[in-house]
Amino acid sequence: MKKAVCLISGGLDSCVTAHIAKNEGHEVHALSFSYGQRHEKEIECAKTIAHSVNSKKHIIFDLNLDKFGGSSLVNKSQNLEKERSLDEIGKTIPSTYVPARNTVFLSIALAYAETIDADAIFIGATATDYSGYPDCRPKYIKAFQKMANLATKKGVQGKTIEIKAPLLHMSKAEIIKEGIKIGAPLEKTWSCYAGDTKACGKCDSCLLRLKGFKDANIKDPIKYDSLPDWYN
Repeated sequence: MKKAVCLISGGLDSCVTAHIAKNEGHEVHALSFSYGQRHEKEIECAKTIAHSVNSKKHIIFDLNLDKFGGSSLVNKSQNLEKERSLDEIGKTIPSTYVPARNTVFLSIALAYAETIDADAIFIGATATDYSGYPDCRPKYIKAFQKMANLATKKGVQGKTIEIKAPLLHMSKAEIIKEGIKIGAPLEKTWSCYAGDTKACGKCDSCLLRLKGFKDANIKDPIKYDSLPDWYN
């Protein structure tokens, strides 16, 4: 069986991506990061998602990016963007951007993949409904693939570790529909930046998620503290 390292954050996109990897016949090796984010809720969701794809192993990698700061996701004294209009989201790089996060995560995933002789790394990056993050763009994934080919023993020997981002060109609504189609447990995912027993319904991530469910004409199965007027 082919092996794949799947980056699982606990969010909707990584959940669907992990199930795509499983459905493609890969033995899933889950990798999540505890990097100093505001809450542990997403790690708990990541564990549930890893279990749902019968992950061979689930590594939760401790990596304290809060030592650097530079992002409202790892610095609680920094305010999150909230209640922005959908037109605003994605036009500028928001405070929730964690400097070089995907590069750091993919580099560690690459080391793990080479160690276990995996054929692929799956990441739930999406460029269509993204929040303005530069490391979710197609040309970034393409550039990292080139680097991976050059930087590894497997790559030098002509055995490519493929960087797979199956959601890259899908809208959030399309991702949700695909997730339901393949049986991904969307009700077990967590997208909210704020974190609590309920999603806030106000941060950029909540708003993009809610827009996706609305566009898909499907009710979001998780609970929110509040909902924007346009969702009702």
